Amino acid sequence: QVQLVESGGGLVQTGGSLRLSCTFTESLDNMLTMGWHRQSPEMPREMVALTFKHGGITYGDSAKGRFTISRDNAKNTLFLQMNSLTPEDTGVYFCYAQTLLGRPYWGQGTQVSVSS
Repeated sequence: QVQLVESGGGLVQTGGSLRLSCTFTESLDNMLTMGWHRQSPEMPREMVALTFKHGGITYGDSAKGRFTISRDNAKNTLFLQMNSLTPEDTGVYFCYAQTLLGRPYWGQGTQVSVSS
C-alpha cells in the first residue's frame, strides 16, 4: 500500500506562485507513472502534469508553459512548481501514482486558491 502525502497548497494572488510537494512512502523507482491532477466544483478532475518512468513528461493544456513537474528520488518526493497562477487554477490538487504492477494511488488532495 503506497501512501501519498501532499503539501504546499494555500491562497495566493493572481500572478503568484506555489510549489506543491507529494511525499511517497516508498521509492519513486517503483512507480510507472506519477503526477498531479486537479478538481474544482466547476470542472471534472483533469490531468495537470505526469512524469513517466522512462523519463517522459506531459502537461495538460492549462499547465503548459507555467507549471513544472519534478522529483527528488532521494527524498521520495514529487513536486509541482506553479507560476503565473490565475483564479482558473483554483481547485484541489491531487497527487497520483501508478506502480509498476499497475495499481493506482491518490493522495488526499491539497487546496489551491487564487484570488483575483
